[in-house]
Amino acid sequence: MFLELLGIKVHYQKTGSKGKTVILLHGWGQKLEMMEPIAKHLGNDFIVYNLDLPGFGLSDNLITPWGVFEYMLLLKEFIDHFAIDSPIIISHSFGSRIALLYSAKYPVYKMVITGGAGILPKRSAWLKSKIKMYKFMKQALLTFRLKTLQQRLATYFGSEDYKQLNPLMRQSFNEIVNFDLRPYLPKITAEVLLVWGEKDEATPLWMGQIMEQEIRKAGLAIFEGDDHYAYWNQMPRFLAVCDVFLNEDK
Repeated sequence: MFLELLGIKVHYQKTGSKGKTVILLHGWGQKLEMMEPIAKHLGNDFIVYNLDLPGFGLSDNLITPWGVFEYMLLLKEFIDHFAIDSPIIISHSFGSRIALLYSAKYPVYKMVITGGAGILPKRSAWLKSKIKMYKFMKQALLTFRLKTLQQRLATYFGSEDYKQLNPLMRQSFNEIVNFDLRPYLPKITAEVLLVWGEKDEATPLWMGQIMEQEIRKAGLAIFEGDDHYAYWNQMPRFLAVCDVFLNEDK
């Protein structure tokens, strides 16, 4: 199914026909298939909406750069369109940026955040110097209008995710990863279950521990020995944990 929001055609799937509403938000570079096992599992007890976020899956590509606020506004339009009252949101990684910002501003009943992004990483002296050098060289290239070399520079200094993006999505990526959601954490009043891989390198465990400390009603479940995709790698365990968290809401 498709729905036009903020000028973007958004692809989504609906599972279930009764109970509270659950919204699933996938990570960066992913699509709704990553969340389908969750939708299928919860569909007997909840109404579940599973979205392809703009720029991914079957949803339209962005036509202008977006930040976390634009993605959050799209989520609000989706929720308003279906007249959803205080949804349950289950999200992974980038999807959690959207969920955290939304829940700091609008009513949310409960959230499950797994491998949630949104806290700025600690930067080593080496990384700081690399960033400083990149900005200096970028400015020098802009001064002399050497666009081709500028693009090569971005490719050389960028992460693997960054290298695979088109220029417009790179602008979005830059804005998104540099947006600090930590100040919004104390404003979240929903009950929050945090699920983290012990060896997550993309969003290290210390980020989950900060969220547990600074979100009013949050608890942290750690999947030992697992990584950023702990929820996917241990899907039966993840679903069991969600069942406990949502049991009274069925």
